[in-house]
Amino acid sequence: MEISIRGEHLEVTEALRDYVDKKLNRLERYFEAPLTSDVQVKLSVVKGLQAIEVGIPLTGVLLRAEERNNDMYASIDLVVDKLERQIRKHKTRTNRKIRQEGGKRDLFKVETSPVTYLEEEDDFELVRNKRFDLKPMDVEEAILQMNMVGHNFFVFSNMDTDQVNVVYKRDDGKYGLIEPAV
Repeated sequence: MEISIRGEHLEVTEALRDYVDKKLNRLERYFEAPLTSDVQVKLSVVKGLQAIEVGIPLTGVLLRAEERNNDMYASIDLVVDKLERQIRKHKTRTNRKIRQEGGKRDLFKVETSPVTYLEEEDDFELVRNKRFDLKPMDVEEAILQMNMVGHNFFVFSNMDTDQVNVVYKRDDGKYGLIEPAV
C-alpha cells in the first residue's frame, strides 16, 4: 500500500509517519489484492485539535474518514477504526450484491482514477472546489455511499431517471431525495 502523508500546520515526524504506516497497513487484510492506488493522508491542527483525514480510492467508491482529538495518535487510531467499519460495511454490501447477481468474486480492485467528492464549508467564502464523475446508481446505493464518506448529502446520477439527484440525511435520522422539476 502506497501512503502519501502530508502535514498542514504540523511537522510530520518519522515516528508519526511510522505509526500511520503501521496502522493503515492493517487495513490490507480486508482486500483480496494488494492496494495499488495511493492512499492520501493529511495531518493537521484544526482549532487546537490534532486532525487526520484519510482517503482510500477503490473501484467506484472513495473510503474517506477524518477525526480530531487532543492527541494525534488517538486521532489515528479513531480514523482507522472508522475506516475498518466502512470497509466491512462496503464488503458486506458488495458480497450480497455479488450473491444476488451470481457474479464472480473480484472484490475491492483499485480503480485507476481516484473518485473525488464535493465538500462544502459553513461560511460563504468559497475555499475549495472539487469535481467528480457522476456514477449512475439507485437511491439505496447513493445513501450507502453518502454514509461511507461520512457526509450528510450525496450527489449522484439516478439510474432510473438519468437525472442528477441529491440524497441527504434529515434531522430525524431518515433520508430525503432532491430531484429536479421536470
